[in-house]
Amino acid sequence: MTKKRLLLSLLALVAAGGLLLAGWGLWRPTASSRPPTPGHRAHLDHSSFFDQPFQEGPEVTRACLRCHPNAGRQLLGSTHFTWLAPPAEIPGRTGIHAVGKRNLINNFCIGITSNETMCTKCHAGYGWRDGRYDFTREENVDCLVCHDWSGSYLKGDAGLPVPGTDLRAVARSVGYPRLDNCGVCHFFGGGGMGVKHGDLNTGLTTPQAKDDVHMGLQGMLCIDCHGGREHALRGRSIAVSVDRAHSLACEDCHQRHRHQDARLDTHLAAVACPTCHIPTHAHLAPTKLAWDWSQAGDGTRPQDEHQYQKKKGAFVYGQSLVPEYRWWDGRTGRYLAGDPVDPARTTELNPPLGAKGDKKSKIYPFKVHRGKQPYDLQHEHLLTPQTTGPTGYWTTFDWDGALRQGAQQAGLAYSGQYGFVATAMYWPLNHLVRQAGQALACADCHGAGGRLDWAALGYDADPAGVGGRR
Repeated sequence: MTKKRLLLSLLALVAAGGLLLAGWGLWRPTASSRPPTPGHRAHLDHSSFFDQPFQEGPEVTRACLRCHPNAGRQLLGSTHFTWLAPPAEIPGRTGIHAVGKRNLINNFCIGITSNETMCTKCHAGYGWRDGRYDFTREENVDCLVCHDWSGSYLKGDAGLPVPGTDLRAVARSVGYPRLDNCGVCHFFGGGGMGVKHGDLNTGLTTPQAKDDVHMGLQGMLCIDCHGGREHALRGRSIAVSVDRAHSLACEDCHQRHRHQDARLDTHLAAVACPTCHIPTHAHLAPTKLAWDWSQAGDGTRPQDEHQYQKKKGAFVYGQSLVPEYRWWDGRTGRYLAGDPVDPARTTELNPPLGAKGDKKSKIYPFKVHRGKQPYDLQHEHLLTPQTTGPTGYWTTFDWDGALRQGAQQAGLAYSGQYGFVATAMYWPLNHLVRQAGQALACADCHGAGGRLDWAALGYDADPAGVGGRR
């Protein structure tokens, strides 16, 4: 079956009201995302290995570890496995905090607590069903999800391979991680393609030069920028990270880059490279901009993956979008479970930190996702509902029961009274980088009709105009 037919089948499932399972492993391209790129080492051909069939994923991992004895230990300490970053300071708070997908609240599917079986379909491990998961067992590591070259490997509930997967064939196919290996989770984060990221989707499996200068024109893979030693990948997502540790920057490779126009070089002190070189995002596929959980539960409304689902509520999607711009110094604020919210204001879950005049801050492009999600009316903090399972909201459509169960497992107080509050999350745009000829020109930002909100950025006027100042 071709990739196109697979995607059409998926859309048919969604139209029928089915769960967006694409985000949890039911999408895989049937062929390599691209031929091996010069500079990527060839892995040892495993096609003649493994004489006996495998019955389960951990059995494959045990076989991998016989030749790669350090790999399991390395993965156990990685954020891809722990879903927690190393303890770090959060600006404006005392002490240090270990935060990550494992314990944070978002404004998409809200949180994994009590929903582990479904959420961990994108975990680089096997068997994470609840809070009792053993993060110390090397055989729980899933080697195949990152190294499969067969195009047939699918992960199901709790990250286990779906029944019927030929694990021996997958194990014999392994190689270095390619675009489709990373994309099977990162293209579909939040339950569908483009839900979280405005700059990642299946169009980057076989990108064209006009779409992305790195992956499309140069033939680069994710590991060319994000690869690290001993399975410690580089890069960070401010959806779950708060400091600058392990961050990537354009200047890591383009250290001596200069423009042919000196006026453009003067911008480098205050404007980040992606601001000009990512003029739009979501131009290959739509991305989700808003999610209103308060409207969920209405079975009479038409079901549409980009507008409404009974299980999840109402959505707003957009395509070929102008980013929103903020000053950013690489650090991020963070809403932590139990923090108070002001029902009259939008709660920013991960506000980028920075300010005009700060030498570490630059104007950066973001996708901003706006949500409306449940909170406790008496305690005035956000709540994590249990959505999955026979007693979860997606089965019962009972908010009180779902919130009571989720709060109990998350250790949050629940008064029995709930409402819905506005939230916002920021997603920096780093992919879909365009070539110089496609980058922003002066008039895109300066002058009448420019895209930047100069007042919001701290200027009294356009700094290139009469009366403006930096």
